[in-house]
Amino acid sequence: MKTILTVGVYDMLHIGHILLFKHAKELFPKEECKLIVAVQDGDCIHKYKPETNMIYTTEERMFMVSAVRWVDEVVVYKDVDKDIQNIDFDVFAKGPDQIHAGFQRAVEWCEANGKQVAIIPRTEGISSTLLREYSRTK
Repeated sequence: MKTILTVGVYDMLHIGHILLFKHAKELFPKEECKLIVAVQDGDCIHKYKPETNMIYTTEERMFMVSAVRWVDEVVVYKDVDKDIQNIDFDVFAKGPDQIHAGFQRAVEWCEANGKQVAIIPRTEGISSTLLREYSRTK
């Protein structure tokens, strides 16, 4: 069985996130893979982006993500490049926009440790940023 790992904040869970989970799970036949989703800890988010107004707590975001049918397990993470080293997985699935230094180090670690990296395309026309901007105009 292959295990796929993807990570994110998921504060405004939307169709793009759901499709990320679905496409990650489809990297291998359904009966041969497991999808682990790591949700970033809220305290860590505020440490790096203190201006961020989170809607949901870490536990609430983990609960929502766990309700998605393609997700097999949900864990919490703080720093992607450090925490992935403690998770047993075969494939690190990430979005093309996840490119900050922590993600670059995570990809380097994956490559050095025999882990595959898969880039899952974004869903056009949707993002948490767009949803936040839309909610401000209402």
